[in-house]
Amino acid sequence: MQESLSELRDKRRAAADGPDPRATERQHAKGKLTARERIGLLLDDGSFQEVEQLRRHRAAGFGLEHKKPYTDGVITGWGTVFGRTVFVYAHDFRIFGGALGEAHADKIHKLMDRAIAAGAPLVSLNDGAGARIQEGVTALAGYGGIFQRNTKASGVIPQISVMLGPCAGGAAYSPALTDFVFMVRDTSQMFITGPDVVKAVTGEEITQNGLGGADVHARTSGVAHFAYDDEETCIEEVRYLLSMLPQNNRELPPSEPCADDPGRTTEILRDLVPAEGNQPYDVREVVAEIVDGGDYFEISATWAQNIVCALARLDGQVVGVVANQPRAMAGVLDIHSSEKAARFVQFCDSFNIPLVTL
Repeated sequence: MQESLSELRDKRRAAADGPDPRATERQHAKGKLTARERIGLLLDDGSFQEVEQLRRHRAAGFGLEHKKPYTDGVITGWGTVFGRTVFVYAHDFRIFGGALGEAHADKIHKLMDRAIAAGAPLVSLNDGAGARIQEGVTALAGYGGIFQRNTKASGVIPQISVMLGPCAGGAAYSPALTDFVFMVRDTSQMFITGPDVVKAVTGEEITQNGLGGADVHARTSGVAHFAYDDEETCIEEVRYLLSMLPQNNRELPPSEPCADDPGRTTEILRDLVPAEGNQPYDVREVVAEIVDGGDYFEISATWAQNIVCALARLDGQVVGVVANQPRAMAGVLDIHSSEKAARFVQFCDSFNIPLVTL
């Protein structure tokens, strides 16, 4: 028995350390954290419960039968954020570049099913190269199962995608189906296919960041809702967002004790909002004056700036704020701002968040 326990400890240590110490060094050299370091930042200390740590693929061909690392390139489990249960999976770029195969996908499928059954948020920490080409159609079928569960969970539990590396193909499709997408500048990208394929098909030369970097999606396409300069800040903001969301569509958002007097007057609005209808002003200053402590969490701040969407608190209760922004296009609605507001209103409606419209 002692021998078996020792063997199990060795296997768990190998799974935690990864197959190659140099792969960890290369990950850090790119300014990126490992999958387990990211999970450690996201969840409360000591709360992570990993499942299927020793899972390995069963594919053969192209040399795969000689490479069977534990976890198969994805870490799955659950823990707590501010004491509330959150399910999480994280691609491990050190193993097959985080590419998805049959066993890898099966682990994610099971975790998503558990999150839906438990009624708890799902966070994906994405750093993967798409489908594992050596496993062919089996890998593609794995992505089909993820997409199906994304749509099944939509409006039922909050789904948050955190892009922390180059994500192509299916690794970009799934995040686009979720409620919120976070990205990190310079190290994360989302694209259907990479710059080499674009050049081969169209002849156009473009960099990875130019094709699908954080600012491209946060400013131009609107696919990313938040963009940050480093992973630590990004993951801390994910924790903050989770603190304002309910666990599922059958619960109310969490309330907090409020030190800001709900009966206070907001006389400064007389100076912030001009009497002349043709004078612009920054509606963000109005929002900051109204909400508790002037603290609000703006969604898609750099895309469709003629409308402002934000989560905030009034008397400790979470509310969604939708406001025309006179400083951008005089606050008129166009297709992008309409889409931005509609998506936000739909989310708030699904998760019992009251709306304040300015």
